[in-house]
Amino acid sequence: MAPKVLVSDKLSETAVQIFRDRGIDVDFMPELGKDKDKLAEVIGKYDGLAIRSATKVTAKLLETADNLKVVGRAGIGTDNVDKEAASKKGVIVMNTPFGNMITTAEHAIAMMFAVARQIPEASASTHAGKWEKSKFMGVELTGKTLGVIGAGNIGGIVCDRARGLKMKVIAYDPFLGQEKADKMGVEKVELEELLKRSDFITLHVPLTDQTRNILSKENLEKTKKGVRIINCARGGLVDEEALAELLKSGHVAGAAFDVFKEEPATENPLFNLPNVVCTPHLGASTTEAQENVALQVAEQMSNYLLTGAVENALNMPSVTAEEAKVMGPWIKLASHLGGFAGQLTDEPIEAINILFDGNASELNVAALTTAVLAGIMKSTNPDANMVSAPVVAKERGIDIATTTQTKSGIFDGYMKLTVVTPTRERSIAGTVFSDGKPRFIQIKGINIDAEVGEHMLYTTNKDVPGIIGTLGGTLGSNGVNIANFTLGRSHLGEDAIALLYLDEQPPEDVLQKLKDTGLFLQVRPLQFDVA
Repeated sequence: MAPKVLVSDKLSETAVQIFRDRGIDVDFMPELGKDKDKLAEVIGKYDGLAIRSATKVTAKLLETADNLKVVGRAGIGTDNVDKEAASKKGVIVMNTPFGNMITTAEHAIAMMFAVARQIPEASASTHAGKWEKSKFMGVELTGKTLGVIGAGNIGGIVCDRARGLKMKVIAYDPFLGQEKADKMGVEKVELEELLKRSDFITLHVPLTDQTRNILSKENLEKTKKGVRIINCARGGLVDEEALAELLKSGHVAGAAFDVFKEEPATENPLFNLPNVVCTPHLGASTTEAQENVALQVAEQMSNYLLTGAVENALNMPSVTAEEAKVMGPWIKLASHLGGFAGQLTDEPIEAINILFDGNASELNVAALTTAVLAGIMKSTNPDANMVSAPVVAKERGIDIATTTQTKSGIFDGYMKLTVVTPTRERSIAGTVFSDGKPRFIQIKGINIDAEVGEHMLYTTNKDVPGIIGTLGGTLGSNGVNIANFTLGRSHLGEDAIALLYLDEQPPEDVLQKLKDTGLFLQVRPLQFDVA
């Protein structure tokens, strides 16, 4: 059955056609996003939801979205999506950060020009029949210092455009390396220095706990007298009330805001102040950008629903279409390793350590880690997936560590999982053979070679004669067929294990008969999704 997608906001017909051309069953209902009750009634039958800003994806809506796998936001901002609730539900949240980068950057530059030359006020005055030429004295951008807070995708474009205007560009961004700053032609500085030196300050960071109110009253008071501030990023980055007071006092010479703490902004401390330019969140509002983000979100959602490729996801590691082809067997292996450990662990997990060796270390380790976590969590929550499992692990306070290393053994690459509980450590390793099939290659430090089957039985015992006969005889006499099996031991007479590949899940009474023999330290039936 083809995946089913609902488009509940206004996307272009071209974008909707992309879903159809890719074989997706799509319903285009652009007004539905405004009707939360009706949306809640129908959302349960859809695998994907494509939105802009009108649709609110709340925790309450997600409660009824039983089949939903992905929400795609045509644009950068996802303030209208409860990402925490989506993650707990196992729903991927994607955005399109590249479709409107140029448009947003250009709007920031336009706002900078507008506030530098008081263009909106001068235009309104002239339209009113006045000729107040001496009233609107502006400043040049050439030679001025522009402080850029956030030099990522959009901020980087602003830096490039500003340098073209012969401005001196300084940037504050904790993630900006010196080599990248040199390549961009900007001076990397700390926030304190940026505040003191900048003639213009423009913000290009997301709204997070770290960036919220980054231009607080305290920081605004540290700015250079006569500074002009531009915010086309996110409302909440600037203390608007404090900025209004500094505008009135003359310390700040002007401001240009496209975004506000409360939107839609019908009232704001910045409104009606002289030399304050305000626009209604127009950063992405160009014909080109709206079309680009719509096409991009349709492609991304289609790729995920059809191939498993995850692009521009906000709540799980991205996996490109090319990676998905290569990583498919490895993700399956990661899930099996997690599933094995999860089904054998009855105590609270304190730590999860994952070793990636050889060519496994060259893959998308973040995605493989989430697959391991999903496999572990499925033992207690069958609905856990690569999106929700990391959230659950964090809530449980589990310490997660990953290590990569070059090839160290006979295999080109392998993964080793170690789960730590209050009383023990349990480890299992696996690899992917050239046939693309995942294999278990070590359990409890004992080397083995075992394919993974849907129904398996794991036993541990002391290495004594008669184990094989007891397993085969007990299962066979009770109608349980063994399709394949693997044995292993540490040393003669010490720990030994058996991993049996069965045609069906053994009944509980059969398992009890094995336990009653007194030969086995552990008897555990296991199930794996091998589809």
